[in-house]
Amino acid sequence: MLILPFRNTLMSRLLSAALVSAGACLPAAADDELEREKLARIAHELERVQAMVSEASQIAPTGQRVKFRYDWLQRDLELMRSGIVQHVDSPRQPRPVAPLRGDYRQ
Repeated sequence: MLILPFRNTLMSRLLSAALVSAGACLPAAADDELEREKLARIAHELERVQAMVSEASQIAPTGQRVKFRYDWLQRDLELMRSGIVQHVDSPRQPRPVAPLRGDYRQ
């Protein structure tokens, strides 16, 4: 008779742990969506910064001894923006893998 209450306690603890871990998946999915939203916002802001850099390059004075390399800045901003967009647009599920043929003899 002592084993039965212990077993019920153990089962209730296991069930509680399973429910807690299953519930933890929901916030993880919400966190993933929140991260994607934030990254999309950053990509949008980088696009706006690129437009400002383009405007600044148009009015940059010429004939200076030391020039600011707007083209380098634009390239780096585009590299960051495209990397973020690629991550945000990537599929959330693993890509399907074609099955192996398996029979290699004729």
